[in-house]
Amino acid sequence: MAKAYTPGLKVSAHSVLRVRRALPTQGEVRVALGDRVQGGTVVAQTFLEGDVTPLKVANLLACQPRDLPALMLKKVGEAIAKDEPIARSKGVFGMMKTEVKSTATGTVESISDSSGLVLIRGAQQPVQVLAHVPGRVVEVLPAEGAVIEADAALVQGIFGVGGEARGPLALACRSAEEELHEDLIKPEMKGCVVIGGARMTAKAIARAKQVGAAAVVSGGIDDADLRDFLGFDLGVAITGSEKCGLTLIVTEGFGDIAMARRTFELLAGHQGREACVNGATQIRAGVMRPEIVIPLDRAPTAAEQAGPVDGELAIGAPVRIIRDPHFGVIGKVAGLPERPAVLDSGSKARVLEVSLEKGGTVTVPRANVERIEG
Repeated sequence: MAKAYTPGLKVSAHSVLRVRRALPTQGEVRVALGDRVQGGTVVAQTFLEGDVTPLKVANLLACQPRDLPALMLKKVGEAIAKDEPIARSKGVFGMMKTEVKSTATGTVESISDSSGLVLIRGAQQPVQVLAHVPGRVVEVLPAEGAVIEADAALVQGIFGVGGEARGPLALACRSAEEELHEDLIKPEMKGCVVIGGARMTAKAIARAKQVGAAAVVSGGIDDADLRDFLGFDLGVAITGSEKCGLTLIVTEGFGDIAMARRTFELLAGHQGREACVNGATQIRAGVMRPEIVIPLDRAPTAAEQAGPVDGELAIGAPVRIIRDPHFGVIGKVAGLPERPAVLDSGSKARVLEVSLEKGGTVTVPRANVERIEG
């Protein structure tokens, strides 16, 4: 059969998503099976222990550690505020007493009569997991969270930074080939997921952050602009935890690359609808793609649910070329020759013919394309 398989990105006008939302440690689940949830619904909650602040109280009082417990004004388990006295020396004939004040707010956790240290435990930190995507709870994960099912349009990107964000889709560019410049970012885009076309410029990113946009999605980005935005070079295999005040997602890659027309039209067709985005990207084992999820009001048809086999390369399948000299070019599979072909390098490889969106046909190794899944 004239078919092959390759990894690919999902660009789906309608699908059924199942999203697992779980705490990093055990806690309290706050939803039940069958519940309808919104993006901001708290699915589960727990509390993490506060930070510990050590105080060298014996040293500050110039006393022996074994004498410290008798000089404490606060006992183990008692609350204390910052700058509140925690211990006081006896002084000389009841005079010239030395007082030590707490440098943190919390609870006295321990008093050591061997080291002279007092440990102050800060307040517990609440950790909440939100639903992120509106939908229905189809599975409860005891003491962890829940699985949420949603009817939605889905676009996966190549790369992103920043965590989860939500907001209405706001179209900034008129076409997939138009660069996203700062003058296209308007004040009314505050809280929105801004949709660009080709490369997003550094000034456009700065402007989007200034007006308070929730996220920016465009075809490409220059690596120098990304570095300037973050303030450092990314040297990790996973992103999403950056505290940059704005989530960025590129759908095609680095450089001056236009967004795939199919992707642009899908996003533009939902202008004004609420979108849920996540810039988290993992590029090694356990690949994770940044996503734009657009919740829909209807269930997908049987044809939409069936869709193509994931990663299947067949005649007519949409693909993106991911190696030079045609990097980022979109097209459809026009032919799948069965025999290996001799490449320019002199080596042999299985190839396929791609009919390009902009016209013409090229022959490339099968390893040089990825399927754009519907």
